[in-house]
Amino acid sequence: MTETNHQQNATELAQAELHHPEWDEPIICRVEVDLPSWLSQLAGGKDWEVYSEAEEENCISFAMREIAVKTPKLAEVTLYHNGYAVVDVEGKSLFDGSLTAGTSDCAHLTYYHADSGEKIILN
Repeated sequence: MTETNHQQNATELAQAELHHPEWDEPIICRVEVDLPSWLSQLAGGKDWEVYSEAEEENCISFAMREIAVKTPKLAEVTLYHNGYAVVDVEGKSLFDGSLTAGTSDCAHLTYYHADSGEKIILN
């Protein structure tokens, strides 16, 4: 009886996927990060600025420095296109993980339909 129920559930799931083609549409996930505020949370200090950036195929790296202090700290923030991030300040790792897991109030995820650019609202 359990095997029959399992097969029936699998069949219903497959049929539901066929009746919801929007699940197969390509989407774009955009991660927006307030870098100066995030660095202030992670490393302390108040004023951080981006002084250079470099884009590669799978990530964008930002060189940052603390401003308005006598001895500024230097930081490197690398944001990967899959939502992963690495933050090093003065050569020490302060963050190495996913921004998609709600790890920071300074990071926000937004989803869009790839074909139309229309924003996707999640419940």
